[in-house]
Amino acid sequence: MSQVTQGILAVVVACIIWGFAPVYYKLLAHVPPIELLAHRTLWSFLFFLAVLFFMGKVKELWDAIITSKETRSIVIISSLLIAINWFFFIFAIQSNNATEASLGYFIMPLLTVVWGLILFKEKLSYAQWVAVSLAVMAVLILTIGLSKAPWISLILAFSFSFYAVLKKKTKISPMVSVTGEVLVLIPLSIILLIYFHQGQGGTFGKDFLTSFLLTLSGPLTAAPLILFTYGALRVALSTVGILQYLNPSLQFFCASVLFLEPLTIWHMISFPLIWLGLGIYSWTGIRSSIQSERHEPD
Repeated sequence: MSQVTQGILAVVVACIIWGFAPVYYKLLAHVPPIELLAHRTLWSFLFFLAVLFFMGKVKELWDAIITSKETRSIVIISSLLIAINWFFFIFAIQSNNATEASLGYFIMPLLTVVWGLILFKEKLSYAQWVAVSLAVMAVLILTIGLSKAPWISLILAFSFSFYAVLKKKTKISPMVSVTGEVLVLIPLSIILLIYFHQGQGGTFGKDFLTSFLLTLSGPLTAAPLILFTYGALRVALSTVGILQYLNPSLQFFCASVLFLEPLTIWHMISFPLIWLGLGIYSWTGIRSSIQSERHEPD
């Protein structure tokens, strides 16, 4: 099996895990979102730390958090963004808004293009402007049709897209940076868990299945990230971008087929607009990648 094939398989498996994550959080619907977030942070940190020990990169984590002020600032801001993203994703699933969650991750790549325009002065092609305009139109249709903005979608899209922007600016490996991010959140997580477990509160330890699922949040967070990082290093960026749409597509499947969430006429209009925008955006990325390869010297 070639390196490229291995990379594609790794990215696909990562996106499948992310795509079916709503099923996992649905099984923990009886756990308050903030308590579940605290557990996810704790178990993720322990798992990531074990991986870093195995990889011999604990010193890199120390240097990133303690030594480098610039990197430390980026890690702290990233930790806040990923905490917001994780919390509202959990909240969306538990409040029967998985459809909105999937919409947020469909919007996210197009919003990343806008961040590139604003922060990095990148120029958009005509096709990219059309793609972004379709996304804006879809959000406006939902807002007017449902008489409220799809705020969960927007929070997820804004938090994760800006998180991706910060990832572009950091110079440390993804594994080290994510470990640093959950490390920043650990003190608050421990305080929250102590609070929830006062008296008869707290869900961990009350029954085996719930305790097992909470512990599973560590490897469930780490495994797809490791696979995605492995694959992204071996596959063209345009290919990775297209494969990532598997994640919100499966989330949408979970919402509409497994959870039987209602789809309004406004969803049926806005989702195709988003998909059309993503198709145009992907097409421009593939075309640009092919043109770059043609102009590369032999």
